[in-house]
Amino acid sequence: MNLLHLKYAVEVASAGSINKAAENLYMGQPNLSRAIKELENSLGIAIFDRSARGMTPTPEGEQFLAYAQKILNEVDEVEAIYRDGVTQRKRFSISVPRATYIAEAFSQFTCSLGSDPCELFYMETDSLHAIDNILRSDYKLGVIRYATEYEQYFNTTLPEKGLRYETITEFSYVLIMHRAHPLAKKERIVHADLAPYIEVAHADSYVPTLPVSEVRKNLLNPEIERRIFVFERGGQFDLLSENHETFMWVSPVPEETLRRYDLVQRTCEDNTRIHRDVLICKNSHRLSELDKRFIHALKEACDRYVQPCAKAADKPV
Repeated sequence: MNLLHLKYAVEVASAGSINKAAENLYMGQPNLSRAIKELENSLGIAIFDRSARGMTPTPEGEQFLAYAQKILNEVDEVEAIYRDGVTQRKRFSISVPRATYIAEAFSQFTCSLGSDPCELFYMETDSLHAIDNILRSDYKLGVIRYATEYEQYFNTTLPEKGLRYETITEFSYVLIMHRAHPLAKKERIVHADLAPYIEVAHADSYVPTLPVSEVRKNLLNPEIERRIFVFERGGQFDLLSENHETFMWVSPVPEETLRRYDLVQRTCEDNTRIHRDVLICKNSHRLSELDKRFIHALKEACDRYVQPCAKAADKPV
């Protein structure tokens, strides 16, 4: 196996056929077919399923191709570093849950970058994809979120996958709603009070071993009959601001964000579940200067926003 073999396999996967890939690589189809077969024989797996409609990766092939693409990307980076006249570009990548305090930390972090060339990748997603991004997609850092009743699963799974981890914060979800919401001035809120209103919820699951239906049963109030599922954080604030029947469970939100959208933050006395945000990376990963700078901003944001907001959430509006 060599770099050319990796390049050939990635191109066949992209093109979907030997003939098209051979055209793109400016080589003969028989030679490309032979190279792919030699690669499969050397690995002892079938990388592709072959049919009249073309070539599609097998499950083992998808795993191999992810590694192959990562290797080719790293080779490109090395060449760029040492190519004459090219300045090394710093790279930072992280996958995180949708949390305003983390977004605030990232914004503060970007203010400290200076003028050096850099590329930053910031993805908001669920825990399963955050873990997968580190293992397969060359993301260096991740923050995962889970309810503490699933702690044993993550404490076992993360080391098994070669990941080290550190708890950033623990909190109970709070309610946010528009200042004009009928519950905004209510002194005591319980789950039954929420039933007539519309919950805005993130549609992702956070526990990889559980089906989505099981996660929803565990994490969503069955008394709520109207629910809007969203996949991005920005739109949730517009919904809450415009539709005064909506509410949302979130990690504590900075006061300036609440003021910006004319929202209030409250607790529900029935809500006793504790969630944990955990920073993860590969055991082999050495934290870069950018990594350390972001982690510092993250911990500062947590101290500044999460704990004070959690304590203040019960104050009368």
